[in-house]
Amino acid sequence: MNRIFLFLILGFIALFASDAITGEVQKQGLNISAIVMFLIFVGATLGITYWAAKRTKSAKDFYTAGGGITGFQNGMAIAGDYMSAASFLGISGLVYMKGYDGLIYSIGFLVGWPIILFMIAEPLRNLGKYTFADVASYRLKQTPIRTLAASGSIATVVLYLIAQMVGSGKLIQLLFGLSYELAVVLVGVLMILYVVFGGMLATTWVQIIKAFLLLSGASFMAIAVMAHYNFSFGALFSHATELKGIEIMSPGGLVSDPISAISLAVALMFGTAGLPHILMRFFTVSDAKEARKSVFYATGFIGYFYILTFIIGFGAIVMVFKNPQYLDIAKDAVSGGSPILGGSNMAAIHLSHAVGGDFFLGFISAVAFATILAVVSGLTLAGASAISHDLYASVFRKGRVDSMTEMRVSKMATVALGVVAIIMGIAFENQNIAFVVGLAFAIAASANFPILVLSMYWRKLTTRGAVIGGTLGLASAVILVILSPVVWVDIMHNAEAIFPYKYPALFSVSVAFAATWFFSVTDKSQDAKDEQDRFDAQFIRAQTGIGAEGASSH
Repeated sequence: MNRIFLFLILGFIALFASDAITGEVQKQGLNISAIVMFLIFVGATLGITYWAAKRTKSAKDFYTAGGGITGFQNGMAIAGDYMSAASFLGISGLVYMKGYDGLIYSIGFLVGWPIILFMIAEPLRNLGKYTFADVASYRLKQTPIRTLAASGSIATVVLYLIAQMVGSGKLIQLLFGLSYELAVVLVGVLMILYVVFGGMLATTWVQIIKAFLLLSGASFMAIAVMAHYNFSFGALFSHATELKGIEIMSPGGLVSDPISAISLAVALMFGTAGLPHILMRFFTVSDAKEARKSVFYATGFIGYFYILTFIIGFGAIVMVFKNPQYLDIAKDAVSGGSPILGGSNMAAIHLSHAVGGDFFLGFISAVAFATILAVVSGLTLAGASAISHDLYASVFRKGRVDSMTEMRVSKMATVALGVVAIIMGIAFENQNIAFVVGLAFAIAASANFPILVLSMYWRKLTTRGAVIGGTLGLASAVILVILSPVVWVDIMHNAEAIFPYKYPALFSVSVAFAATWFFSVTDKSQDAKDEQDRFDAQFIRAQTGIGAEGASSH
């Protein structure tokens, strides 16, 4: 049955490709090598999915690949999960547009990793099973805590998915000449296939392959750019300022006030440690030692990659900006701002053509698409596990459910999330994808991170404090995002934003921590005392692994 389904999907993709090749593509002069590489990648990843499907027999296989991934493999997969379309396309696009200020995203996305390495990775692996809600609810009441954790996870996943879908839609629109809407639907269908049939094993290997390809491609682009300037950053920046003005080397183009800068930094730093699809990856390794290795390797790969995005962004300024080959002439005539084909998110794609011609454009386009598919697969799996494991199995059925039923619910949730991602991806077509991911990070930082870290390290945390604090953090983050200029003015077309800042994390994270503290220390119930008494046993297991699955390997 799986084989038949995969052949049908390959036929479906080939149909889209052939339609593109004979139609819009020829009109726009788009290259066939890109399409061929795209199809090769999709075919290979579907083959991996078929292989993984035959090895996915239980809920543990589906959620965590059976716990058999090594530290190095998981580190590469985490890097593949984290180096998203927002990183590759969005950050390079921000640097292309704003210059120096794009660096705040490059650095911000990285600085959360030491927190994960030193505070979260090992305790998470020792205490959890499938999701971070397992940890948050370890000594607290299951139903309210899991409901809260699942709500925060789903909100984060949906926002993050929007960014990936927008990036994929723009990429395939540029590559195939298909309509944006059709491109988003195609990505959604593939995403559902990878997760439903292959589970975590397929998702992991797609992420590993994609990480290797992306690091290789980005390295070549950065080296090619620097080679044009004899590896002199001064010469590169000097040429960029000649083209776009000295202001691109000054702060203030993207973040114009200290509150916004601090708020964005809080979102990126603490949000990383609250991303459900990243936290879920630590359950795929055999023990806490391998979890720690995972973060070590991932931090190295990710740090190297974010240095490259800055070079790629400036490379796009010197090689793509004002180059008629890459400009949207119709828009240029109206705005006078040299807008490029496909928008600023496509700056890295055009740069790949400028440094490597049609063949390298094909490679980078396929890699960018691989980037998106790997990340949306991981996101969808995290969202589906929150629905099936935390809500359905633990809250609604109170644990009275077999693993096969739970897995079936997870697959149904995957399909539902895929449909939501498609609809939202179409609705958010014109948003910069790095910014949308920043909003997802704000919610992860406000709703997930405070409860996770306090449950592991603060004895006085109670269910009441966690639920009220986490709920207020989640609600304030969502409400402030809606009232911010990006949604209230740019999307809903109101005259003025009610909340003046683009980035809400400074306020929403503060609300979450303050409310959690206050409602915990004022909780004098017997349940609160019992929860505090259970802290020592939890802390010993978190730090030593005694009693944890895989602890025998220490």
